[in-house]
Amino acid sequence: MTTNLLPVNSILNPRDLGGIVGLDGRKIKTHRLIRTGTLIRMSDEDIQFLKNYGLTTIIDLRSKSERKDHPDPQIEGVKNISLPLSEEEGTLGGIQDLSREDDLYHHDPHSAFKMMCDHYRDHVVKAHDQNTVRQVLSILAEKEKGATIFHCTEGKDRTGFVVLFVLYILGVDLEVIRQDYLASNSILSHYRAERDKKFENTGENLTFRSNMRILSSASDSFFDTVLLTIEEQYQTMDAYLKKVLDVTPELRDRLRELYLEKSEF
Repeated sequence: MTTNLLPVNSILNPRDLGGIVGLDGRKIKTHRLIRTGTLIRMSDEDIQFLKNYGLTTIIDLRSKSERKDHPDPQIEGVKNISLPLSEEEGTLGGIQDLSREDDLYHHDPHSAFKMMCDHYRDHVVKAHDQNTVRQVLSILAEKEKGATIFHCTEGKDRTGFVVLFVLYILGVDLEVIRQDYLASNSILSHYRAERDKKFENTGENLTFRSNMRILSSASDSFFDTVLLTIEEQYQTMDAYLKKVLDVTPELRDRLRELYLEKSEF
């Protein structure tokens, strides 16, 4: 799978999903679906690049407190939509979570892993999280042109969860979706190394740093937690899409029409 990284330096994990092969060998269109991390440090040059790239909509999956402390830029001609994936405030590994889980993070090297699995499971079963995914799909179905960014803080967990369903509806193989999700690890490697060095320099112990690395990592186990929870609770992915996310054949076909290249045959 080829990762289509955008040439912007002030945005974490910036990827155009265009080029990924979906239904019947049809590729996802470029300049349509963009997944990223935080946008709070966007340079003027990168803002101009995205405007030229066709950006028309930004969907922010972060919590209310994250948006308040670090709001997205307001770009002329671009619509900002807030759709928190979770009802919980803060971000995984953010200040609020760190203060609440501080003791565990310093003494239990597996605490972050267990917490992340719980969060991924919650995204599948909680009504609020399900409704957010439904709203994202509805917005995308109304976008006849232009590029949409959906993002969280690092562009891997909440964004990765939403992207899983978008890609699946577009007919992308689950293994390809998994590799797209895991690509965050290599893309964020420098960011994660710098983050770990800061923790080391402030005297944090290895157990804490290990937990922080987990919080900034994409994991097969997290991805599988989603699939296993869907299987346990709803039997199949298709049943989950139909019964929980309200993906009708009409919505499915509409998204495929809008975001997949035309068949050559």
